[in-house]
Amino acid sequence: MTIGERVQADIVVAMKARDEHTLTTLRMVKSALRNKEIDKREKLTDAEEQQILTTLIKQRKESVESFTKGDRPELAEKERLEIGMIEAFLPKAVGEDVIQGVVRGAIDSLTVDGKKPGPKDMGPLMRVVQQRILADGLRADGKLVSEIVKAELAK
Repeated sequence: MTIGERVQADIVVAMKARDEHTLTTLRMVKSALRNKEIDKREKLTDAEEQQILTTLIKQRKESVESFTKGDRPELAEKERLEIGMIEAFLPKAVGEDVIQGVVRGAIDSLTVDGKKPGPKDMGPLMRVVQQRILADGLRADGKLVSEIVKAELAK
């Protein structure tokens, strides 16, 4: 079952339960998926659906930060709840140890004649790491991946 189908099934459940906040959040997710599908003019792949949900989560995290700074804890909590609902449709996020393993593998693959990539090679290394994470069907926070790549390149 695709993410879009699961969202639609959960919308029906939320409607029957008369859970307004969940229903609103799920409709927002469905709308984002549908808009991208209309723009693309064909069905979305699983990776594209996951990318859209990741973007929605990132937007919510930025909102939580803004609401916290603006002393609006009730709105920040609402956004946190939405993040939890959206994350339920994504694969489990991996931890630092898994990311470090992927980063070290990418560094080894980019090592040429015993010369390891340096801080200048962060861009190409990040692309390789992100591709490997997606290829393995994993999910990782980009900020965390960036920090781990920086730390590994500094060694």
